[in-house]
Amino acid sequence: MFRSRNSPVHIENMLMVSRPVWRGNVTHKKKSETTGFAGDLIDRLNIRVSGSGGQGVISTGMLLGAAIAIGDGRNVSQSQAYGPEARGGAARADIIVSDGEIYFPECNDLDILIAFTPEAYEKFAVRAKPDGLVLADEDAVDVLVGNARTVKVPFLKTAQEKFSRPIVANIVALGFLSTYTKIVSKRALRDIITEQFSGSSHLENNLQALEEGFRLGGKFSKDAH
Repeated sequence: MFRSRNSPVHIENMLMVSRPVWRGNVTHKKKSETTGFAGDLIDRLNIRVSGSGGQGVISTGMLLGAAIAIGDGRNVSQSQAYGPEARGGAARADIIVSDGEIYFPECNDLDILIAFTPEAYEKFAVRAKPDGLVLADEDAVDVLVGNARTVKVPFLKTAQEKFSRPIVANIVALGFLSTYTKIVSKRALRDIITEQFSGSSHLENNLQALEEGFRLGGKFSKDAH
């Protein structure tokens, strides 16, 4: 399915599709904004967002997938899995990114993992490639797991202290992912969040949380070098 930025995707409707594939319009890609963790040309990048129900894990995956496809012009396949409970159960969203065709829409070995809970970190960090990256909430990591580099980030603490709303930790994480890895542009994330929350009382708060994530990711990136 081809989608351009002139034909917006309504993310809430995509929850009924098990593995939607968005085909990006390469004319919209600005490589200067997205060169980073994966380089200019992405053959295949497996990303997993994981946590518990109620943390916005599924919406994080869908926002990220739509931003990369519609805003940055890459091909994306996205899927999600829920635990037995609507809230509190395990949840994960998988995003596969490529500049070519995506023939196998399953995330096995992970290039990037975002983990919001100890359970998610312990379960999925072992699935990250040795040259992969794990971005875990600072309270989710007790003992390091797996062979990938783990970066402990105060997603939940930032959301609580800056906005008094732990639920926006997922938006902070999206902003962090952008400036720390550069796999998705800031412009694309701003556009998709503005579109999806247009008319909502949560729009301004989410945009502020995104900007805080950008700032946090930039700080961590500078500290790493």
